[in-house]
Amino acid sequence: MTTATCPAAPGTLRAILERGEFVLAPGVYEMFGAKIADRMDFAALYMTGYGVSASHLGQPDAGLAGFTDMQGRARAIAHGTRKPLIADADTGFGGLINIRHTVRGYEEAGVQAIQLEDQESPEKCGHTPNRRVVPLADALRRIEVAVDSRRSKDFLVIARTDARTAHGLDEAIARGKAFAKAGADIIFIESPESEDEFKRIGAELAGCGAWLIANMVPTGRSPELSAARLKQLGFSLAIWPGVLMQAACAAMESALAWLTANGTTAGTPVPYYDMKKLHELVGFEDVWAFEKKYAQ
Repeated sequence: MTTATCPAAPGTLRAILERGEFVLAPGVYEMFGAKIADRMDFAALYMTGYGVSASHLGQPDAGLAGFTDMQGRARAIAHGTRKPLIADADTGFGGLINIRHTVRGYEEAGVQAIQLEDQESPEKCGHTPNRRVVPLADALRRIEVAVDSRRSKDFLVIARTDARTAHGLDEAIARGKAFAKAGADIIFIESPESEDEFKRIGAELAGCGAWLIANMVPTGRSPELSAARLKQLGFSLAIWPGVLMQAACAAMESALAWLTANGTTAGTPVPYYDMKKLHELVGFEDVWAFEKKYAQ
């Protein structure tokens, strides 16, 4: 289910999707989590804008992270891992010329799929209130520019609509169909509010010429469905953007609470990496091998 006419390069996200494999991608936003996820049995990784904005800037996902912030983090993750990287690009960081710049910048950074939204700028996290979308004609121009700007058909364009919350599911599905006609490779209907809505999306967008992606945000606006169930409903990809953020924040809070209460980390119930495992994760073994070979 793709509009590309040439065979996908082996190992790319497009090749995985063309084989009919379901893509489950955890959300990553910094290199510890990215490296850990890269070693596990995931088909791809997803760089979350929420996570980058919060971890890099200490700010909410409300259009405050710019192109330089996001492209730099995407480059670090793409070059520091082996799995295909899907990356959030909000609304493209400006007008149509900015979208072209963003697409080319993400592709050059090593990203394999870019997510672009139809929200007004500044955009907001898809599981928060008061999101507003641009007119459909403007949203379609964004997709057309993105598709025309990429240099390789293996670089996929994900078209996301946030119309469900303010305008209803009918409008969201209509936009998804229009995005597919405009050349988007993957359609993203943000924040359906029931399993029946996911089912309807899968049924009504079947045969539209694009793959479907689902966003799983436990305690957000949508129910959490399993990867197996989503595949049954017609989806080809699913992202869990908050899996590391939510777990990491809880673990950090617990570790710090134990330290301040006890004056030591000894006896803490919070799981810890020992320093040997941490050194191995970040790549010190390569440094030591280099020093052994070249140090005077």
